[in-house]
Amino acid sequence: MTGLEEAFALGTPTQAAVAAAPRVASLALLARVEGGAGVLGQVARSPPPQRSGAAGAAVALCGVVCLAAVGKAARRRRSKVAAAAGTPGDKLSLFSPAKVNLFLRIIRRREDGYHDLASLFHTVSFGDTLDLEVLPEEAAKDELQCNLPGVPVDDSNLVIRALNLFRKMSGEKNYFRINLQKSIPAQAGMGGGSSNAATAFYGANALCGRPASAEELIKWADDPVIGSDATFFLSEGTAYCTGRGEIVTPVAPLSVPADLPVFLVKPRMGLSTPRVFKALDLSMLSKVEPEVLLKTFQEKGADHEAWVNDLEQPAFDVEPDLGRLKAFLEKDGGFGFRSVLMSGSGSTIYAIGEPKGGAEAFEKATRAGFDIEGIWRCGLVRRSGSESWYSFPEVKS
Repeated sequence: MTGLEEAFALGTPTQAAVAAAPRVASLALLARVEGGAGVLGQVARSPPPQRSGAAGAAVALCGVVCLAAVGKAARRRRSKVAAAAGTPGDKLSLFSPAKVNLFLRIIRRREDGYHDLASLFHTVSFGDTLDLEVLPEEAAKDELQCNLPGVPVDDSNLVIRALNLFRKMSGEKNYFRINLQKSIPAQAGMGGGSSNAATAFYGANALCGRPASAEELIKWADDPVIGSDATFFLSEGTAYCTGRGEIVTPVAPLSVPADLPVFLVKPRMGLSTPRVFKALDLSMLSKVEPEVLLKTFQEKGADHEAWVNDLEQPAFDVEPDLGRLKAFLEKDGGFGFRSVLMSGSGSTIYAIGEPKGGAEAFEKATRAGFDIEGIWRCGLVRRSGSESWYSFPEVKS
């Protein structure tokens, strides 16, 4: 197994089953203490008691003095000053994005059964919604709800595993109520389960007053129990990932247009990672060095021909219809996309650029020729910084 597709899949949603993601109704922006810049998250809290007159002035003066005295150690846990850690009823609503692999090279098969890989990961503006709420102190376990029937809500779910790992690493005792609204299909190569785990990890840290810095959070999340891709989602959204996918090297924003379209095409079929790797022929791997591919993306953005995924060969051997779908999107359909590639170990194929004839005609033709679960238009997105999280995509009217 690798981090490309979680061993603990959440089940494959259909379009009809995906409900509109709810939002926490009353949101207050929790700003960083350092300079008041940036946003830690969207936290809904009960309003604090109001004070007036001399009492209010004394409280304000005390706050100023206390903030002036905190020093460097306290600034590393800046939200502990801004909000009480783990206050029951505190809420946080977070976007949990999908990812695509802009290239994926398999380097070798390791003695432990994993494979070393080298891949450029990028988050996209299609994903799930995860709402977290701190439960009362007497709570003894997390409470998970999901919009899709059949999704496990016990300790086998990666979200619960992430929260258990967070408590283990941080020493925090809080439990949470989680509402997970799924849109990302399972067995799709888009990292849905790992994204949910990373989002829960970030959210729990924010609600508990940030016991971990951004760097520490990535180290804490480096545990296969929550999926090897989880560490990537804790980056800023563009990263060069090696090892089994857990070694994350941040990459600066690529030189691509902000409105560059990315169409995610998910056939009804799913692909499990073990099945794909079992069919992998090491003699068929690309010979292009991954560092060369990385440099190409860094210098040319999306305007090049260096789109490589070593897992396409075994995936298409396992599911020949998937190979035919890629050929249709790439050439046979005449859509003129800038590039077409399978993401991860499949089964999602993504296409970059505007299709000739328009998006509506493209979707109609694709659905007419193949059994398609979903087609989603999105774009490449990043976090605005290590202290913020991925923004919800704008809803176009």
